[in-house]
Amino acid sequence: MVASGPAGPRRRLGAELRRLRTGKGLHLDAVAHQLRCSASKISRLETGKGIPKPADVRALIRLYDVTGDAEREMLLRLVRESRTEGWWASYTDGVQPERFFLDEPGRYAALETDAVALRSFDFGAFHGLLQSPDYARAVLSAQLPHHSAQAIEQLVELRQRRQDRLHSADPLRLTVVVDESVLFRVVGGPSVMAAQMRHLLDLVELEHVVVRVLPFTAGLGRSHMGHFMLLDIPDDLGSDLVYIEGHAGETILESESDVDLYRDVFDDALARSLDAGASRDAIGACAAHFAPRKASP
Repeated sequence: MVASGPAGPRRRLGAELRRLRTGKGLHLDAVAHQLRCSASKISRLETGKGIPKPADVRALIRLYDVTGDAEREMLLRLVRESRTEGWWASYTDGVQPERFFLDEPGRYAALETDAVALRSFDFGAFHGLLQSPDYARAVLSAQLPHHSAQAIEQLVELRQRRQDRLHSADPLRLTVVVDESVLFRVVGGPSVMAAQMRHLLDLVELEHVVVRVLPFTAGLGRSHMGHFMLLDIPDDLGSDLVYIEGHAGETILESESDVDLYRDVFDDALARSLDAGASRDAIGACAAHFAPRKASP
């Protein structure tokens, strides 16, 4: 099992702090006033986005009248675990956030590290776990045009390191439905596309990696409302979640009703997709389509 990062403890701490606040009948503004900080700071702590400071959590413990030694120690232990540095830190050091596509460079990696299974619907580009280095470089360069070449290379390396989960002793279970348009959208040029298709064909040989093609003939479905990922999280690290990237940044949905809705949307897309053999054939045909043509004698 890959060691978990700080995302799980942050989410658990946030859930506990939210439970304590609502149990006292306090609104975010009232808590913020007591701590002389902004309501957004308290909100970020409760949603697991902020890095908790021990002094802040101790102040909340006093405000919420937490008197039990076991509960106090549990909360402070989560603070300590939340402040550890994840394995991805060296790959994101110095990479500036961008509201579009990249809120916090390491946040998604932290969530993915805690997951045991991932389902994704993609219709812009292949999922990062399926990308060859050259394809990833072309995708990131197109989507992050203001980032330096060094920052792009760091993020390419991060994507390659994330793929280690697919080859570990206890691998991530990955199921991806990819819209057929992704197979034909030229990213990085024909040679990059041909290599990407061959890379994909190698990955689908792994028994825990499933890639299914949603063909044009399936028409328009609910999944085409937007790209999304479903992450299955172990119970001791938090609840399952939906992760969405968009023009306004990242969105994380954790309520049971939201997760169930996206599971239903994903299952519908999967049911409308080509079967495993036909999906491999479609990918193979694209590999041949993009392969360099031999010069005529």
